[in-house]
Amino acid sequence: MTKTGPSLKIGIEIADKGWDKALPDAARIARRAARAAIKAALAAKSLPRKRLAEAGKVELGITLDNDRGVRHLNRDYRGKDRPTNVLSFAALDAGLPPKGVPASYPWALGDIVLALGIIKVEARDQRKTLAQHFCHLVVHGVLHLLGFDHEKDRAAHAMEKLEREILAGLGWPDPYR
Repeated sequence: MTKTGPSLKIGIEIADKGWDKALPDAARIARRAARAAIKAALAAKSLPRKRLAEAGKVELGITLDNDRGVRHLNRDYRGKDRPTNVLSFAALDAGLPPKGVPASYPWALGDIVLALGIIKVEARDQRKTLAQHFCHLVVHGVLHLLGFDHEKDRAAHAMEKLEREILAGLGWPDPYR
């Protein structure tokens, strides 16, 4: 990242080669979106940003999969036997590392997994480009890894506001319009 934040390592796995055809620059878009989400989280007042800013290294994984793979994960980890657009698996509770971890140790945020088929259908139905919707979902997933959620109205409003700001900074329109 920058001198005001942690260095960021993003591992990207393309589990379904359909992503190469549907969105050839998916890895670049994902890295850019994840970096923007981390940067915005550092500035967010509602996040334990001091702890994030103290992290020397931050790592996260992004897997680009198909609907079947995401369905299995959704079933096995959330008890919902259906695919969904994005799943977030936070490595740490509420995006916080254990206290006393040296800054030289990488802070593993967790992983996000995205389902190509669902995302393509949603993008079409919402009249968005695949790249635009994909970028939004990466930002959304990274914010979940950092402890943001949308279970309660106030939290949902804060998360959506931050998503809008991040996406505007990346040159994308409001994803909720």
